[in-house]
Amino acid sequence: LDRAGKEMAGRGTEFEKLRRRQMRLLFIRHGDPDYVNDTLTEKGHREAAVLADRAEALNMGTCYASPLGRARATAEYSLKRLGKTAKTLGWLEEFPAQIDLNQAAHLRSVYPNANEVGGKYEPRIVWDVIPSYWTERREYSDSVLWRESEISRNSNVVQVYDDITGKFDAFLEEHGYRREGMHYRVQRESTETVTFFCHFGVTCALLAHLWNLSPFTLWHSLALAPTSVTEVVTEEREQGTAYFRGLKLGDVSHLSMSGEPVSFAARFCEVYSDRSQRH
Repeated sequence: LDRAGKEMAGRGTEFEKLRRRQMRLLFIRHGDPDYVNDTLTEKGHREAAVLADRAEALNMGTCYASPLGRARATAEYSLKRLGKTAKTLGWLEEFPAQIDLNQAAHLRSVYPNANEVGGKYEPRIVWDVIPSYWTERREYSDSVLWRESEISRNSNVVQVYDDITGKFDAFLEEHGYRREGMHYRVQRESTETVTFFCHFGVTCALLAHLWNLSPFTLWHSLALAPTSVTEVVTEEREQGTAYFRGLKLGDVSHLSMSGEPVSFAARFCEVYSDRSQRH
C-alpha cells in the first residue's frame, strides 16, 4: 500500500507539472526560531525535517534563501533531499526597518514591550505595535497613505519597503513580469516555480506589494507559522497582463499530517490572562 501510494503521489506530481501554465512563487517561513543565536530550536529542526519529506511533492523549482541562519538551516533539509542548492538573496532577510523611540517619544505607548537599557530605548521592529493604535487610524490600512503615517515619518520603514520591493520587482522582471503602475506586464510567459526560504515580515511586505495593499494590514492580519508554505500563482485574464493570486496562505498541512504541533511563534496571547503566551 505504501508503494502504491507513493506511485500515485508521483503521478499526481507529474500531472500537476503538465497542468501548470503559470509562474508559481512559494514563500516558506523558517522553522521555530532561536532568535538569539539566529538558528533553529530543536523543534524547528524537526519542523524543517518534516517539510523536507514533502519537498518533492511541493515541486520547489529554483530555490532562493535569506542570508539569515534560521532560514538557511530550514532550507538545508529540503535542498539536501532534492539534491539542490539555493542562491542567497540579501533582500529576503527579515524586514529590517526599525524605529528609534528615543527620537519619537510620542509613540512609546504604541510599543508596550519596548526595552529600556541605561535610560535609553533599544530599537524596535517598526510594525510590532498594539492593534488599538493602528486599527483606529485609517492611514495604516490604506495602500498609499500608510507611507505618510506617524510611524512612517519617524522610522525608515518606507525606505526599506521600497528597497526590498524594488529588488523583488527586478527579480520578477528577470523572469518575464514587468511592473507597470499597479499591475504586471507579461514580457514572456513563464511556467517556472521559484521558492523563497525566508521570514514572516518580509513575506508580508512582498505580498502587500503584489496585491497593492498596506503592509501594516498583512503584518497584523496574518500569522504565518514556522515552515508554513504560501503559494502564489499568476493569472492572465487579459493577454499580456498578469495578476498574482494566493492559492495557499500559511499552509502547515505537512506538520499536521506528521503529528508535529504547529509552533506558536508569530502569534501573541489568545486571551490576555494567559501569561504563558507572548504578549
